[in-house]
Amino acid sequence: MWNIPNLLTSFRILLIPVFLGIYYLPWSEANFWAAFIFALAAITDGLDGYVARRFNQFTPFGAFLDPVADKVMVAASLIVVVENYAVWWISIPALAIVSRELVVSALREWMAQIGKHDQVKVSNLGKIKTTAQMVAIGSLIWEANTFVIVVATILLYVAFVLSLWSMWEYLRAAWSDLSQVD
Repeated sequence: MWNIPNLLTSFRILLIPVFLGIYYLPWSEANFWAAFIFALAAITDGLDGYVARRFNQFTPFGAFLDPVADKVMVAASLIVVVENYAVWWISIPALAIVSRELVVSALREWMAQIGKHDQVKVSNLGKIKTTAQMVAIGSLIWEANTFVIVVATILLYVAFVLSLWSMWEYLRAAWSDLSQVD
């Protein structure tokens, strides 16, 4: 159970309170270090999947914990971003991204229950969405300068559009099962 991917995922979960604690410190460098912790968590997300695939280190515990760690980190960071910026053009895409995560997680769970999990596996579109989302969120937390904030906001909208698109694709793939009437 305690292989390298699961240790990386557990480490990512432990980084969440560290990230939040650092972000709220009354210190001029807090945003930079919080963004650094967020980036470290994002890197472990990609790394744990790579190691699991490369060395065939899949476990049921890892299959459960990895998406939980991802969603909690994204939700915590988006809450911080929405709180900090407090404007509709940040809040709306943030809410859509969190909502998409909930819908897709519920859809995957339901499809697994009916034995059709393969229809809603992670796609390349989802991976691109995640990359845009992580760079956007980390940059919005960092707030290095106006240029970084503008680029991060654009990337947040890219992630927003890709979130809706990938959710649509997952729902479309599952639609024949979702729309059955007993």
